[in-house]
Amino acid sequence: MYGRFLDVTAGAQERFEDRDWKSVQKALKTRINFYDHHVGLVSQQLKTMLNRQHATRSFLMAVKAEYSRLLDGYPRYDIAESFFNSVYCRMFDHRNIRREKLFVNSSQGGRIPKYPTPLLKRYSSKTNLIQTIERILDDTPFTLNWVNKARDVHRIVEALQRQLGPQLTDEVTIDMVREPFFRNKAAYLIGRLDMANQIRPLVLPVLVNSNNELYVDACISDSDELSVIFGFARSYFMVYAPAPAAMVDFLSQLMPHKTPAQLYTAIGCQKHGKTELYREFLHHLESSDDKFIIAPGIKGMVMSVFTLPSYGFVFKIIKDRFAPQKDITHAVVKEKYRLVKEHDRVGRMADTLDYRNFIFPRSRFSQELIDELLEVAPSNIKLTAREVHIRHLYMERRMIPLNIYLEQADDDELRHVVQEYGDAIKQLAAANIFAGDMLFKNFGVSRHSRVIFYDYDEISYLTEVNFRHIPPPRFPEDEMAAEPWYSVGEFDVFPEEFRTFLLINENTGAVRRTTLRSV
Repeated sequence: MYGRFLDVTAGAQERFEDRDWKSVQKALKTRINFYDHHVGLVSQQLKTMLNRQHATRSFLMAVKAEYSRLLDGYPRYDIAESFFNSVYCRMFDHRNIRREKLFVNSSQGGRIPKYPTPLLKRYSSKTNLIQTIERILDDTPFTLNWVNKARDVHRIVEALQRQLGPQLTDEVTIDMVREPFFRNKAAYLIGRLDMANQIRPLVLPVLVNSNNELYVDACISDSDELSVIFGFARSYFMVYAPAPAAMVDFLSQLMPHKTPAQLYTAIGCQKHGKTELYREFLHHLESSDDKFIIAPGIKGMVMSVFTLPSYGFVFKIIKDRFAPQKDITHAVVKEKYRLVKEHDRVGRMADTLDYRNFIFPRSRFSQELIDELLEVAPSNIKLTAREVHIRHLYMERRMIPLNIYLEQADDDELRHVVQEYGDAIKQLAAANIFAGDMLFKNFGVSRHSRVIFYDYDEISYLTEVNFRHIPPPRFPEDEMAAEPWYSVGEFDVFPEEFRTFLLINENTGAVRRTTLRSV
């Protein structure tokens, strides 16, 4: 499985240099689907080979013990453990899931495997930073020419001098990852600056113009800015990483606030990201004592959302029945969430990780939350004396709902976040996504004050939407009627209605007109 994963990843440079953006999106979807495809193949083969023999506990424990032995010294033990878990869950239809039978905790104790080739290349700059940056660009694997390499080198040095000031001395060591990181229409050269025992990231986004020439688009040396680039609202990177644990270990030095789950997910190992996230969740449970509650905000018509106040994620489950105005099915909702995972999220749509048969300690659930779940999704909930079993849920980064943020924001925050809201809608449209339900409650504000969309049951491709003007009323009575005097198709949208439903808070008046015009 991972071999095919790397094969697709290895083609990222060619797609980038050919400016073959359709193939970029196709490769992203293909790579995401490899995992489930191979899990299905292996599960079916094992069922055929073993019949019912595999149902005994002693047999299953012996298989896990032998598998653990094979992982010693294996460079991709992390991915292999998650693959084992996935095959087991598929074979038993996500039942009979207990810690001792799975790699809930790693058998390798967080071992960092040796990279098959040197992960980093070191550059020492003792007298001339310009020459050092020039060597970095010369050593990239790109086959295209640079538009103006000398110009880019000088701009990079000027940017570093401006950003780092006196911290940037003549004696600086730069370690660069040998493999570029590719995503959408950009390649990223990623490394670190070591200056008098201070570590800072160095990120150089590279683009290709219409003449098939390369240029450096920016110079980034701030950890928070790098965190946004690796954020949960962006598509997965393609970077050739034959030992992903080593790559994640290096990235964690540049972004200490990122967890292994977030970094594995960012480089496309989202299935192992799920494993790491579950491990982090169990650790958080053991180190906290607060209770799960209904998530703050307006309740959704399709999803029920709950959270642990001390934890940075929310849990979303699909309700058994939807509000009458939601004419969709459970299958359609799941397909919308999958669409988002496979699409270019442009930093404006939150990624989600779905889990089957998730088990919580019942003692940590408030009675109000249990009553709510049993009311809205009884088919998805199973209670025992000690546990709450949820058959299917999504985990998503927790944000402040935009409607709540606006109520608490000062004037500067208000202006910034409303502009962010308009930018989010425009950037989604540029990626061929129409958000559908654009009410504030469906957007959140991240810790970096970015506005991010997270309610997907009404999204669609922009090219599928039919934007229309509202026809004038035939008679004065038409405007007073309960039903519209004009026909409305399934994909019809009337932008004139935006002003009625969006930015209706009078405190947003200073920015309302500008933002609606920009949208």
